[in-house]
Amino acid sequence: MENIESKTKRLIRYFERMTGSRDPHRIAEYAGIKIAILPLGSIAGNYKLIKRKRWIFINDNIPEDSPFFQVVTAHELGHALLHRTENCAFIKSRTLLLTSGIEREANQFAAQLLITDNMIQEFAGYTQDYFCNCTGYPKELIELKLKGMGKLR
Repeated sequence: MENIESKTKRLIRYFERMTGSRDPHRIAEYAGIKIAILPLGSIAGNYKLIKRKRWIFINDNIPEDSPFFQVVTAHELGHALLHRTENCAFIKSRTLLLTSGIEREANQFAAQLLITDNMIQEFAGYTQDYFCNCTGYPKELIELKLKGMGKLR
């Protein structure tokens, strides 16, 4: 049986080849996953399967050009591709810290999708905080990427 890390990498390679991009919006569009921007209160994002259609909902208070918008979209895309039948919410202050299986897998997907190996090489020799300041990504994401590469224990 395929483990989550190899499944995630396989999915990302496939969609990058098919779309020419690692952009979560472009991948969602290609995969037939709808994205809606709505007021969601304290929830940053949500994935739902509604009448056999996959939907990603993003909170309208997150600027669309922000790195956090990309993180939330990539996380919810992870749910849509890895956990098709599960309905999941991204809670701003806690989702990247949660340890439940499906949340951890969606976080790993987002980290692998958004942080390329080239980015890791480009920032080699710098601190994780510097990387986060430059990219706008949360520290938990870079830690997941490094852990997946065997560079962080």
